[in-house]
Amino acid sequence: MAKRSIDLEQIRQFSNIGLLAKTLVEGFIVGLHRSPFHGFSVEFAEHRPYNTGESTRHIDWKVYAKTDRLYTKRYDEETNLRAYLVLDVSASMYYPLPHFDKLTFSVMAAASLAYLLHKQRDAFALCTFDQQPVYSSELKSTATHLSQQLEQLQGLLQSERPPLSKGTAAAAVLHELADKAGKRALFVVFSDMLEQTEQVDDVFSALQHLRHNRHEVLLFHVLDHRTEAYLDFPDQEQEFIDLESGTRLRLNPKEVRRQYRQQVQRYLRALKLRCGQYGIDFIEADVRMPFEQVLKSYLLKRNKMA
Repeated sequence: MAKRSIDLEQIRQFSNIGLLAKTLVEGFIVGLHRSPFHGFSVEFAEHRPYNTGESTRHIDWKVYAKTDRLYTKRYDEETNLRAYLVLDVSASMYYPLPHFDKLTFSVMAAASLAYLLHKQRDAFALCTFDQQPVYSSELKSTATHLSQQLEQLQGLLQSERPPLSKGTAAAAVLHELADKAGKRALFVVFSDMLEQTEQVDDVFSALQHLRHNRHEVLLFHVLDHRTEAYLDFPDQEQEFIDLESGTRLRLNPKEVRRQYRQQVQRYLRALKLRCGQYGIDFIEADVRMPFEQVLKSYLLKRNKMA
């Protein structure tokens, strides 16, 4: 009997994210020659004398300058990763349509990563925030923990949009995680980064805090590119509502589209530049693309670079 393929669209419709995560990960993991996060967690162990003929890649030249002797750095690779899945669940993440919004995209991608991490026996924690910290789990790798976090993610898909607010708690949450994470960890952040200018600076200060503490950071920048980046709406007067503040504005998109696109592109370039400066992996995620395609493409790319 032929194996029946599972319709990802149907799974999305019924919000069965546990089955979706298992289906996706089991489907593409065969294409990975090693874990996409293999070799991530390495710690300096000790110096040892350099032996003639060895690669000079790990010679500690600062020690050589002080002692006039060649020593190499030895590193210990940790077999278990510690990961934090951090989700923005603020009002703007509920755009544009129920079940096809930025939040659903992020939830399903996070569920798939949670399943992948569990399959690799890596510990992970789930953290969510809007205008304040909402939920934070412990770091665990057990099957029970995975089930609990998938249930938590499942609940987000049935949640109502939070009250209007003037911003999010992204910076505060990331600073707190940076302080308590301890050993080097991987942080995967899902957010649309639709903040006021000064709040964006605060968020990047927090991301820089994570990097300063030697954590690795992946930022999935989740947007509906067609409307949020290109203002692709009918050329007729209509009302736009800011989902964060509730501000309303009536205008014809045609009159401001060119200027709007220029400003958005400048903003996106600035985001990418700052991520590059801080050593943050920046992943563009368009909610109109299948989330499994975005996630798979990134993990395959990362796997090849390992």
